[in-house]
Amino acid sequence: MKVAVIDLTAKKVGEIELADEVFGVPVRPDLMHRTVRWQLAKRRAGTHKTKAVSEIRGSTRKPFKQKGTGRARVGTRRAPQHRGGVAMFGPVLRDHAHKLPKKVRKLALKSALSAKQADGKLAVVDSLDLGSARTRVLAQRLGKLGWSSALVIDGDEVDAGFAQAARNLVEVQVLPQQGANVYDILRRDQLVLTRKAVENLEARLT
Repeated sequence: MKVAVIDLTAKKVGEIELADEVFGVPVRPDLMHRTVRWQLAKRRAGTHKTKAVSEIRGSTRKPFKQKGTGRARVGTRRAPQHRGGVAMFGPVLRDHAHKLPKKVRKLALKSALSAKQADGKLAVVDSLDLGSARTRVLAQRLGKLGWSSALVIDGDEVDAGFAQAARNLVEVQVLPQQGANVYDILRRDQLVLTRKAVENLEARLT
C-alpha cells in the first residue's frame, strides 16, 4: 500500500510503499493483549517481601508452659497471632517474567502496526530534522499536525536535536527502531515513522 510522506511542516514530500505483510495483516487483539502483559510483567521488580519467622527480632523461648494455664498453647511470641509477629503467606522475592514465543511477539508487533494503519493513525515523515532543537518549535509543529499524543520511531539512532526538543513533552515519546514495541505503540494515539524506521521494521518483520 502507498502512503504519503510528509515533513514536520505538514508538507507532502513524496510517497512510500508499505509492505502488506507488516502493515496490512489482520489485527489480533488477543496477541497484542498477551504481549502487553508479557512486557509489563518483565518490568516488575518483584522486590516486595515480608519477613519470615526466622528474620523477626524476638526470643525463641516458649512464653509459658504447654499445659495447666487454661490458655491456648503458644510456642513463640513471633507467631502470627501476636502483635509484631510474622505475616503469614506474605509476598516473597520473585521474578514475575514469563515466556512468550517469538512468533507471537512478532505477529503482535505486526498487528499493532497494522491497527494504527487501519485507523489512519500512522504517519511517515521524511526525517526528524527540526533545524532548531527547541521544545517550543517542536510543540508548535506537532500542534499544527494535530499530534498531541505520539510515538515517534526513527532509524538505528534517534535524531539528537529532535530527541532533545521532545524531552519535555510528556505525551511525545521517541524511540529508535530496535525499541519499537506493542505496548508503546498502543498507548500513544499517533504513530510516526521515519523512512529509515519503515525500512528497518520491514527488514526485521519479514
